[in-house]
Amino acid sequence: MYLGAPIGIPFVVVCANQALVPVTYRANAYDGNYGSESDPGPFPIPLNAPIEGNGSGGDSHVITVDAANHKLFELYNASLGAGGTSWGASSGAQFDLDSNALRPLCYTSADAAGLPIFPGLVRYDEVAAGAITHPIRFTLQRSRVSPMFVTPARHWVNGSNTSSAFPTPMGMRLRLKASVNIGGYSQTNRIILTAMQRYGIILADIGSNFYITGAPDARWDNDDLKNLRTIRPSDFEVVQMGTIFDSASAADRASCAP
Repeated sequence: MYLGAPIGIPFVVVCANQALVPVTYRANAYDGNYGSESDPGPFPIPLNAPIEGNGSGGDSHVITVDAANHKLFELYNASLGAGGTSWGASSGAQFDLDSNALRPLCYTSADAAGLPIFPGLVRYDEVAAGAITHPIRFTLQRSRVSPMFVTPARHWVNGSNTSSAFPTPMGMRLRLKASVNIGGYSQTNRIILTAMQRYGIILADIGSNFYITGAPDARWDNDDLKNLRTIRPSDFEVVQMGTIFDSASAADRASCAP
């Protein structure tokens, strides 16, 4: 728990008969309206679905996994609408979990990079099973992020890093160097670090520097997880990037025009 709310981004699993709920895209005091880049509702998101931070502020993500239909639904800056019969959000997206299809070029999602959140979360069930078999999402402060993106990301943010020699675009993947000795960590942390060595971490949003995200679970030992702080940025290497879309490029801006 942190400030009275579970740490991490929660999710809920629903069945095929989950009722569809209207979603209205809107701006509020926290962020703007990105409805033009969002998927229209209704979504099968229960009205009692957990909100990141218990809805007390921040990104307030809401995530639902439709296990029967293999669909993923995610909202950003979400809250219940008037009367408690709908959802309001700044943005939202749905993903087909049987497909590797990406968001449309230059579209956001519930994450600034236009990526799905759920596949990048560290979940305790994965640790209990003995392996995490996917890259892990991480964040950087806006001052450390370039106004660029690289596939599989689809969206840039107005970051302050304008270095052409050392770009840090959304979608950048880092990999924990194989030379980093993880033998002294707990079993839980070794599983997390092994995933970082095999699959890497992927820049998905603005936030604290080198902050990885997990799903809330009472079985986590937060004191043990804090030992991951001994891993330094210099322990990572950048995985070779493909085409970088740059918000400063007229051609790239044109490709993002509606």
